[in-house]
Amino acid sequence: MAKILEKRLIRQPDVFYFKIAAPLISQKARAGQFVIVRLHDRGERIPLSLADIDPAGGTISLIVMAVGKTTNEMVLLNQGDDILDLCGPLGQPTHIEKVGRVVIVGGGFGVAPLYPIARAYKAAGNEVTVIMGARSADLLIYEHEMRTVADEVIVTTDDGSKGTKGLVTDVLVRELTCRPAGLVVSVGPAIMMRFVAEATRPFGIRTVVSLNPIMVDGTGMCGGCRVTVGGKTMFACVDGPEFDGHQVDWVALMNRQKSYIAEERESFEAWKKRHEQMLGSAAPVCER
Repeated sequence: MAKILEKRLIRQPDVFYFKIAAPLISQKARAGQFVIVRLHDRGERIPLSLADIDPAGGTISLIVMAVGKTTNEMVLLNQGDDILDLCGPLGQPTHIEKVGRVVIVGGGFGVAPLYPIARAYKAAGNEVTVIMGARSADLLIYEHEMRTVADEVIVTTDDGSKGTKGLVTDVLVRELTCRPAGLVVSVGPAIMMRFVAEATRPFGIRTVVSLNPIMVDGTGMCGGCRVTVGGKTMFACVDGPEFDGHQVDWVALMNRQKSYIAEERESFEAWKKRHEQMLGSAAPVCER
């Protein structure tokens, strides 16, 4: 079991920060990796990216958005509660090297796992520029954390409520036009990462993206996380999660992400009904 040492709401109403005791995982984990969480003996396995790693304290940090059955279950847990299974670190860590200038592009919820990546690139002697975007100012997360490790943080919002009005790709193109970069790293919704890759292609800049396909076991056994990269079938859990964004078959990825929408909705509704019956009244859960 893994104990929850800290839990706090970081964005209303559905994004929470968890610090979890994981002494063994924290010693091995590196930026870019993830863990598989199972809350109880009847729970499903879900992958969660590492938002921070503290080997000295023996902890890892996870950012959880309540969007489905298991994430809604998880955000009902509190400090002092236990998670039944915590498996990791999984996936290949980010290949950290000195390339000069690294531009890191995050969208919405995807900014959190970019924090340890930005910190690692900065520690390796790179200049780090972070471009982080959201639909509106109230949906931004991890801005403060990013400012502690990056040379520059540029905020964009679709509605202009904070920072530059527009998309992260607009700012990315401007930045690359003004000053070259040795690498672009992006984490966020698949559609955003796809357009980041297309934006960097004319510049010929290597672009790394972190893919988030359907995943079950996280060890390469089930094949559920298969993706097509450079015309080859690969598994995000063992070959990734990071890949060359210019080689990813984005259409196939996004189609596979939609494969079980109906089943996921049915599972969530069944859980929600049982949860409300158990409490005897309508329980607060987060829906999309």
